[in-house]
Amino acid sequence: MIFRSVRRAVALASVLALCIPRLWLYRLRGPLTLERRALWGQATGRQIMAALGIRIKVTGRLPQRGLLVSNHLSYLDILIYGTIVPCFFVAKAEIGRWPFFGWMSRAGGTLYVDRSSRASAESVTDQIAARLNLPVMVLFFPEGTSTDGSQLLRFRSRLFTPAVDAGAPVTAAAIRYVPENGTPERDLCWFGDAAFLPHLLKALGVSGFTAEVHFGEPHVYADRRAAADATQAEVQAMRSRSLPIPSSVSPEPAIVE
Repeated sequence: MIFRSVRRAVALASVLALCIPRLWLYRLRGPLTLERRALWGQATGRQIMAALGIRIKVTGRLPQRGLLVSNHLSYLDILIYGTIVPCFFVAKAEIGRWPFFGWMSRAGGTLYVDRSSRASAESVTDQIAARLNLPVMVLFFPEGTSTDGSQLLRFRSRLFTPAVDAGAPVTAAAIRYVPENGTPERDLCWFGDAAFLPHLLKALGVSGFTAEVHFGEPHVYADRRAAADATQAEVQAMRSRSLPIPSSVSPEPAIVE
């Protein structure tokens, strides 16, 4: 386990070091648009998943545009979803201040919201509205925090407003962690007051795990509370399903060109 942790830590450090010159290469090839930022995030996420030994099993049709909402188990969710399909993420403001990872999220076009500030929430809804016209999904976690996966918190409705006002599709998705050695999903979740570094070290040391992601069908909603309640029920139903564990890495996700 120690050897595995060290090997993965070295691989992860290498990926993180290389992501900086890769971003500059993107800059040299043309304007660093929001779409190109999302593609850079996807390429980096794929390499991080390989470094951590995380496999991804995807069921359902990949969404193409609009709003994507999901349950939330840890910071790994952002990397996992970003690997599957290019996304802009809505994250809590504290993440933007994290060493290095905060820079990475900013470079990828992440939107930050201070949930205790009405002005911050209104600013983010305006930014989401502008990005719904782009060929890249906007993903947020309506529970407002990560959990241990034992239950789904009630979805908050405010950030559904831009999609409702624009008549943009909303797609629900559910994520589950399935460790290879029978470890409970809870042990891989990052929630409550758990510190970041110990959790990362634990993720580096596991023999490997599969992230099962199920996508629902896109829907258009006329009311934000109805959108929140309907997607929560859909995510709960998808989380309750028993999905097969894959024997190999999932196929390469589609990339928006």
